[in-house]
Formats: sequence, structure tokens, C-alpha cells
Amino acid sequence: MKVATVIENCANNKDTILDLRGKLVDQMEWLPLSIGKLSDVTQIDLSENRIMALPTTIIGLKALTKLDLHSNQLINLPNSFGELINLIELDLHANKLKSLPASFGDLTNLVELDLSTNDFIQLPDKIGGLISLKRLNVETNRLEELPFTIGNCTSLSVLKLDFNELKALPEAIGKLECLEILTLHYNRIKKLPTTIGNLSNLEELDVSFNELEFVPENLCFAVSLKKLNLGKNFADLRALPSSIGNLEMLEELDISDDQIKVLPESFRFLSKLRVFRADVTPLEEVVQYMADYVTNRDAKILSIKKKEKKGFCFWFCSICGPQQE
Repeated sequence: MKVATVIENCANNKDTILDLRGKLVDQMEWLPLSIGKLSDVTQIDLSENRIMALPTTIIGLKALTKLDLHSNQLINLPNSFGELINLIELDLHANKLKSLPASFGDLTNLVELDLSTNDFIQLPDKIGGLISLKRLNVETNRLEELPFTIGNCTSLSVLKLDFNELKALPEAIGKLECLEILTLHYNRIKKLPTTIGNLSNLEELDVSFNELEFVPENLCFAVSLKKLNLGKNFADLRALPSSIGNLEMLEELDISDDQIKVLPESFRFLSKLRVFRADVTPLEEVVQYMADYVTNRDAKILSIKKKEKKGFCFWFCSICGPQQE
């Protein structure tokens, strides 16, 4: 396939979609300058190739709303990349990126951004300019910290930070009031910011496989929480917050492989809790007792319902059945 010819035809036909996924893998590591002619294209898929760099002419794609560059060999992006101001979805996962250009914060219409599986040690302060961003995936990098400007991304609903080297989160995380999912699996976090209680829409929080020493009481103000994973913090985590019962919407709780010995008094108010994992903890025997208790309770309820149903059928049949003269 001659890429220059494909691009020329696409430009002449005023096509809006260009799909070159995996089609350049044996041919090139650089794109031709002529790609800048695709002023009518709104979606481009260049994923799963061996592209090492993007030409500066790519900023000519003013209509571009979706760009997929995952699984290439990109080391950096052009300094003018932020001029693609109509971008809504950008997939850069599985490249070799270590930094983002200063203009990146100008992508104010960006809604979905995937930077996972790269070589980022930090994100630029300019990330705070992404005011429309709803989904940010930065899993599997080497992040040691998040910039405080992350708090300016107030539209964020999903933030995935798994498999990094984070030791803490900035207090500014509490400004993300639209956040629904926050995952921090496999980091080095020792404590959560006190502002985490401001996340009134947070439904899922995963802080498993960290070095968490305690859970702040403020977390219990995040009353929309449905799934909370505190497991695999091993010898570090020894207690749940005393007001955990405030999380009345909580359906799943995991404290496996922690050192929690006692459940807070308010635990009994978690009336919607359906899944409670406490494997390899001092609580194991208590949990087994609770599981047996729930099983027996449900069996009794089922038996009572069957009896009630049978009684109703007898009454109904005696009233509505055929009468013998």
C-alpha cells in the first residue's frame, strides 16, 4: 500500500474517515507530510503500526475529532499538537511517550484520553487545561505524583491510575466533584487526601495493593460509594473508619490481606452490603460465622415464604374452587 496515494485519494474524495490500523507495520516509521491535506477527515485510526513520529503538518487536520495512535513507537508529539482543538477522543496507549507538549492543555474539547502503558514519570501542569475531559487513563506508567492542576479537570468522571509509583494524591483531587470511578490499584500510597470526602458522586474506589496505613474518616462523606476495595494493604492497614456506616449505598467491600481485627460499631448500618471479602485477615473466623448466619437466615425466610404461598393457595382454592351440591 502506498500511503501517499491513499492520503491523496482521501483528500480528493473529501472522505471523513481514514482507517490505516495495522496496514503500515511493514512499511514505514514516519508519516508523509501530505497527511496535513486531510482537512475534512474527522476520524483517523493509525494504531498498531510502527510510527515513531508525527509530522508537524498534522495540525492541518482541523476537523479531526477522533485520533487513535495506540500501539506504535511514538517518543513525543509535535509541539503544535494542541492546535487540534476539535479533538474529542485521543488514544495514545502503548507507545514510548515520556512527556506531552506544552500546547497539550489547549485541547479543551477533549473528552477521552488514554495515556496508559507509556513511560510517563509525571504529567505536565498543563493537563489542568483539559476542562472537558471525562475519562483519563494513565495506567501502567511510572508516575510518582499528580500535578495539583488535576483539580481543574472538573468534568472528570473516570480516573484510572493503576500500576504506577504514586505515593500520595494531591488535595486538589477533592475538586473533582463529578468523579465516579477512581482506581489506584498497585501503587505506593500511604494515605488518602482528606478532601476525598468531597467526591459526592464517587461510586467506585480501588486502593488495593498499596501501603495504606489508615482510611480517613472524611471518606465516609463520599456517600455514593458502592464499591470500595482496600484489600492487599497487608500489615499497613489495621482499621476501618469508625463512621463507615455512613456509606449506606455500599454494596461491595474488600479488606482481604489487611490486618483489620475489629469492625466498627457503625458497620451494621451497611444494609446494602452484598459482597464482603476479608480473606487472610484476623476477621476470617467472624466472616465465616456471618456467612453461615446469612445462609441459615435466607433458608428460613425461603421456608416461611413457601408455607405462606401454600396457605394462600389452599385458601384461594377453597374460595374459588368448584362447589359440590
